[in-house]
Amino acid sequence: MEAASVVFSLGWLKITSTVVTTWGLLLFFGTGCWLVTRRLSVDQPGLVQTALEGVVQSIEAAIESVLPGSAQMLLPFVGTLWLFIAVANLTGIVPLLRSPTGDLSTTAALAILVFLSVHWYGIRSAGLKNYLRHYLTPSPILLPFHLLGELSRTLALTVRLFGNIMSLEMAALLVLLVAGLLVPVPVLMLHIVEALVQAYIFGTLALIYIAGGMQSHEAVKP
Repeated sequence: MEAASVVFSLGWLKITSTVVTTWGLLLFFGTGCWLVTRRLSVDQPGLVQTALEGVVQSIEAAIESVLPGSAQMLLPFVGTLWLFIAVANLTGIVPLLRSPTGDLSTTAALAILVFLSVHWYGIRSAGLKNYLRHYLTPSPILLPFHLLGELSRTLALTVRLFGNIMSLEMAALLVLLVAGLLVPVPVLMLHIVEALVQAYIFGTLALIYIAGGMQSHEAVKP
């Protein structure tokens, strides 16, 4: 599988195909949201509005099952994360395009966002003092292990999504090279299912980590 190619340069900054594809996805989401929300209706919602409301309600239900009462607060971040990764994973089925999540830099950026969001929501929920105190619980000796755990799970998020999407695209390419056009539909369906599954896993792990950060102060209550 070829690495991301450099499309153009801005001085010392090299813009790769991964970045350009990601910009395209952001434009797609921005334009799509603008078009869909122009004519929302309460009495007679259209087919697209009904489908999108179903997606939003499903995400809210998933958040509520992990953190009851926090769906409204977490929906913008977790919902966007789920949708972006799902669409990014599916980009690989478009001819001449590669999934941005098949690039380590993209998955690392997503994992860093999750890392920062855990602390943001944790501090917002418990307060700075109580949140930082849980790193010293039950003993200050465990502080290095807590910090190591934070770094290791961020690294695991990065490598898991990158490895799965890269291997999926490589496997699909090899099968198509060997079998030609004899098996395009099964390979395409496999790609779609696996792409959605990996998006769900990443988003669910992010939600669990955020829930742990928001509930960490409960462990230090006397």
